[in-house]
Amino acid sequence: MSAPTERGRFITLEGIEGAGKSTQVEHLAGLLRARGRRVITTREPGGAPLAERIRALLLDPEHGAMCETTELLLMFAARAEHLDKTIGPALEAGVWVICDRFTDATYAYQGGGRGLDIAPIATLEQLVQGALRPDQTLVFDLPPAQGLARARARTGASDRFERETLRFFTAVRDVYLTRAAAMPERYRVIDAAAPLEAVNAEIARLAVELDQTLGAAR
Repeated sequence: MSAPTERGRFITLEGIEGAGKSTQVEHLAGLLRARGRRVITTREPGGAPLAERIRALLLDPEHGAMCETTELLLMFAARAEHLDKTIGPALEAGVWVICDRFTDATYAYQGGGRGLDIAPIATLEQLVQGALRPDQTLVFDLPPAQGLARARARTGASDRFERETLRFFTAVRDVYLTRAAAMPERYRVIDAAAPLEAVNAEIARLAVELDQTLGAAR
């Protein structure tokens, strides 16, 4: 009889627009694969067919006046699909999952940026996720003005969130840093304002650490 498959590990990357986390998702995945880990990368909102359709609604600038509660519920609807179709099966199969944003983003964007009460966010988190929480969260931190300048310098039209104000992103950043300070065992704050070479080196160092610590955690 074969031994049961060891559950995969769940790593999330968080940060405001322009923090560079989307690039580092693939960088971290490559480093972990080089160490022999099976890894998939994914994103939120999105990460599953129906969730990607919800993502399109959430990011479309035409829906700029979306009700804040609608936005919150759509985020968790997409997350439920993502967990059911992508994250959950991968973890059960022993695959490590690296996700570009997860529920910390909801606390930061809908709780901090939109000013919604965190109580319903916590209720939805428990309803949709149960006991599942990331094993490690990397927060890519930089001043909001710098992040927005980077994001708006990209080619292509900006989405609903990229069009938000500096005040909005300052509130988002504050929530990320507050959560990281309150739960240091789960969070690592990365200086995303540093030169790319320095950020890459920090991710390389963390890849070794995560492989060793998370790989031996269970």
